[in-house]
Formats: sequence, C-alpha cells, structure tokens
Amino acid sequence: MPDEIGYLLGSGFACYHCSIGTSCFVLWPFGLWAFGTPQEAPHLFYRRLLKWGCYHPTVMHYFALACDFDQTLANRGVVARGTLDALERLLASGRKLVLVTGRQLDDLQQIFPQLSLFERVVAENGAVLFRPSTGETKLLAEPPSQVFLDALHRRGVSPLSFGSVIVASEQPENDKLLAVIRELGLELQVIYNKGAAMVLPSGVNKGTGLLAALSEMCLSHHNVVAIGDAENDHALLSACECGIAVFNALQTLRERADLTSGAADGKGVEEIIDRLLLDDLRGVRNRLQRQPIVLGTAADGTNVSIDSCDASLIIAGPSSSGKSTTLIGLLKRLTQSEFQVCLIDPEGDYSHVEDIVTLGGSERPPNVMEIFQILNNPKSSLTVNLLGLPLADRPLFFAALLPKLQELRAKTGRPHWIILNEAHQLLPRESGQAITFIPQSLTGVILITVHVEAVLEAALNSMTGIIAVGASPEETVHQFSNAVGVPPPIYSPLPNRPGDVFVWLLDRPCGPLAVRVQPPTSEIGRDRRKYAEGKLVPETSFFFRGPAGKLNLRAHNLSMFIQIAEGVDDETWLHHLRRGDYSQWIREVIQDQALANEVREIEKDGKQGPQKTRTAVIEAINRRYTRSE
Repeated sequence: MPDEIGYLLGSGFACYHCSIGTSCFVLWPFGLWAFGTPQEAPHLFYRRLLKWGCYHPTVMHYFALACDFDQTLANRGVVARGTLDALERLLASGRKLVLVTGRQLDDLQQIFPQLSLFERVVAENGAVLFRPSTGETKLLAEPPSQVFLDALHRRGVSPLSFGSVIVASEQPENDKLLAVIRELGLELQVIYNKGAAMVLPSGVNKGTGLLAALSEMCLSHHNVVAIGDAENDHALLSACECGIAVFNALQTLRERADLTSGAADGKGVEEIIDRLLLDDLRGVRNRLQRQPIVLGTAADGTNVSIDSCDASLIIAGPSSSGKSTTLIGLLKRLTQSEFQVCLIDPEGDYSHVEDIVTLGGSERPPNVMEIFQILNNPKSSLTVNLLGLPLADRPLFFAALLPKLQELRAKTGRPHWIILNEAHQLLPRESGQAITFIPQSLTGVILITVHVEAVLEAALNSMTGIIAVGASPEETVHQFSNAVGVPPPIYSPLPNRPGDVFVWLLDRPCGPLAVRVQPPTSEIGRDRRKYAEGKLVPETSFFFRGPAGKLNLRAHNLSMFIQIAEGVDDETWLHHLRRGDYSQWIREVIQDQALANEVREIEKDGKQGPQKTRTAVIEAINRRYTRSE
C-alpha cells in the first residue's frame, strides 16, 4: 500500500503525496486535475497549488478581500506586477475582490485597466457602485446640487472637482467647505484622506458602500477582510470581520486594525493575500474584538465567550430544564451580531422566535428550494420546522439537507451556525441511522438534546464544549465526557443560582463554570411587552380548564393570565397549580427560566392555600413584566 498523506482542499478537493509513486496529484470530485513531481513537495508544490487556487489547508472563512487603492494596493497610482499576480492567486482560490476607493470612477479606469479583476468597485468613497463585468454603475447617494457647487465657486474653493456624488478639494479649504454647508443648511459631511477633503451626503462612507456591494454579491461582512491606510478607511475596516492596515497606514488606523502588515503599499497587500491562502488568517482570530460570542456571565461577573468561527456546542439536560431559554438567549446574540443561523427543528419548538424566518409547519413540510432561497440572503436566518413530516422521515430529510448546507458553506461561509434541535433524532447513534457521513470537523454547530448518549458519536467528537442545564448538570457533563471518551472534569460543587447553566469548554483549563445566560439587554424590554401585552396564538396561550374540563378560559398574554387568575374559582386554580401547569407554560412559552423556577417553588409548597399561592404567582409576574419600570 502506498504511504498516502491527505490534505484538506477547498471545494471538495483531495491532494495526495504517494511515497512510492512519481508524482503528486490533485483529485477533483470528478477525477485527476493536475500533477507535479514529489521533489517539489511540500513547499514548492504547495506554492503551485496556491497559484492554481486549489490548496486550502483549512476550511475557508474569508471569501472576499476589500481593498483600498491609493497607498494600499497602488503606490502613486501604479499597481506593481507582483501585486497583480497576488490578486490573481486570490481569485484562483475561489475568493472575490472588491475595490473600495475615494477616487472617481473615470479617473480610476484611466490609470488602472485591471478593474475586471474585481467583482465590484466602490468609488467616490462609498457613493458609487460599479460592476466591471457588465459596466453598470449605480449611485448610492444623491448628486450634489448646483446651488452647492455655485456657492463653492463663489467662495473661491480651489482646487475643486466633483464626480457623480463626491465633491473633492484639499484640507486647507476645509473652513470654506464647512461654511457653505452651514449657510445652505445641507445635510453633508466632510471626510478626510491624507490631505484630501471630500464632501459627501451624511452617512455615506466606504463602509456603507462596501455593504451595498456585499449585498449584491450575497456575502456576509463576517466573511470579508478589508485593508486600507488612511482616515477614510476607518469605516471600511469597521464594516468587515477582519480589518487590516498596511505598514504605511496612519497610526490611528494601525491602532484600530486587527492586524498590520509588515510591508507597505502593494507589498503589504501581497503579504496579506499569502497569509489568507496559507491559513485563512487563523492566527489573527484571537485578536478580533468583534468575533467572540458571549454565552453569559460567570459568578465573578466576567463574560464567558466562545469563538464565532471554530466553536461547536451541545446544549443538554432533562426535559423542561431550560434548554430553550438558553438557546433563545444565544440565538438573539447571534442574530443581533448578524450571523446567519439555520435551525433545524423537528418538533416545531422555535417557530415563534422573532426576527427568524420559519419554513414548514404541522400542515406543510418545508421545501428545500425555499430553504436556500432564504439562506441566499446573508441577512436572513431560518428555522426549518419538520412537524409536517412523519417522525421516521425527519432524519432522512436532514440527511439530504446537510450536504447542501455544507456546499453552501463551502461557497459563502454561511450559514454561520447550524443548530439541531432534538439532535438525537436527527443524528442518532444507533445503527441504520440516516446520516452515514458527516464532515470530520463540524464547526459552527449547536446540538440540543435530552439524550447525550443517543447522539451520533462523530458529531459529539466535534463539540468544543457543553452547556448543561437542569438540576443535575454534573450528571449531564459526565454523560458527555463518557460519550466522547474525554476524562470528566474535576470541579467543586458549583452554586445553583436560578437561571444558571453549567458551561464546560474543552479548551479552557479552568473546567466547568456556572454561567448566567440572559437574552441581550436590548431585547428584554421588547419581550416583556410582547408577553405582557401582546397576543399569543391559541397553541401557545394558557387555558384555564379546571379538573373536569368545564372551563375554556384563554390567557393570550400575561396581563390576561393575571386577570383570569384573580377571578377563577379556587378549584380550577389549585388544579393547574398542583399539576405544575403554570411554571411549565412560563418555562416553555414565555421562555423565562428564572420566573418559571420561582413559580415552581410556589407550586411545590402544598401547605399554602389558593389565595396565598394565587397572590404569590401574580406578584412574581408583576415584578418582572407588568409593573412599569
């Protein structure tokens, strides 16, 4: 047998070096593609593969490079041959290029004939969008008025030029520019670029222009690297996941950037491109300020976070223990940060989550074509409700869907997170399961389950941590450690505060932590209004029916719940209290773990009569929802 060493390649490529053979070769999914001699391996052959664009030592996260022109890509308006070669290597890897410049488009076309290398050109500092493949131009803001231009001429502003939207001068003319803007009462701004002064409509900058380009390209800003050198590049770098300054950049931009190149101008761009091709800038990720996803706060008040690129988690615990509450808090953080989420939901538990599109339901199975129409928009997250499918068909549906999701990820990096509710159904451990193959490393995946031991072992082995919920999180953590063959952590008993979960991140030496998981603050007020005053659908409303089912009093929100609770007869009140119906509804529908725990304690105290328990439950709700704050 030949001694074969395999390397992971982009878009499903496989590369093998055979020690008894005479060549190294690259295999497409459809056959032999290219070859070289083993004497070249590893570094010369890898360089050839990089030039061909088929070698990627890791799954790509960054799919586009957004680059400034002057003093970044070009030096004095000239782009070196070596820099052009680097751009071509980047394109060959499957990535896209976007040029983002303060220059006017006609000026740029005269001095830089290689614009066809770029998928989009953002000109005039974010005001003009150009598509080199078609020659189409789109204005992203209103042109300057003739009244404004005439006033600048009367003031003697010189030099003075204007394009489709931009009005350009130099910084010594700044006072005159601002004076005219004030006199005419115009909503304009002045942006600076190493001595240049540019007048644009308020809110227009390189960042807004880039986001418009990415929207047309169906790419998320989380999968883009930006590189620049001047004041007007702050907005550009802020609009991307990873912002880079070339060595010759202004000090303020270098301080803000996630990384600074070791070389200036085009040589710095070449350096960054080589790093992208080598390891997708993986070494930079720990420095990014925008990337970590906060799970919650530990007992000492510090944030507990996970990496938004390489993490995968399992959320596990008994039924009605708080898994949904934990996930919804995490979901809101992900969607607020504009990560795209695809939630596969066999039981229809998450169709009510705001700001996430739902496909499928009890009456209609989801349509695969519709799923990818939604996911084609980077700003849309999706819940795939499988209730309309027979129980036995749900794993089969997911088995067919997962390769398509992975294919979309290979092309765009999205969906950033794939979440599997009831993971033991979709990825069952027992023989004959629908999934016969999953990627060796599942990143950006969250599994939710009651039965850790029933989940496919290969999926569990990809998890970088566990969130254990419920009254016995230590037992859940041990189930996980046994399932993946990892020694269980050594820890002291942790305080069991209402709303706490157990978080064990395998790469953290500190062991499990008690973490308070809460929805983002900006969402809490909206949720309180919704549950206190909104109108829940009948399926999620609370019905006071009584022991014989004679009543059918519907509470479609918490305010109505209190009204009915105050007037319902004692027998009906106690019937639902003793069954634990109140805390169960609050836990599963209202998704408030802390309130559910408080009400559960009231339900468990059998010595209190109907009036005391009624008052206690209503008071608990009032404290959190219906009283003005």
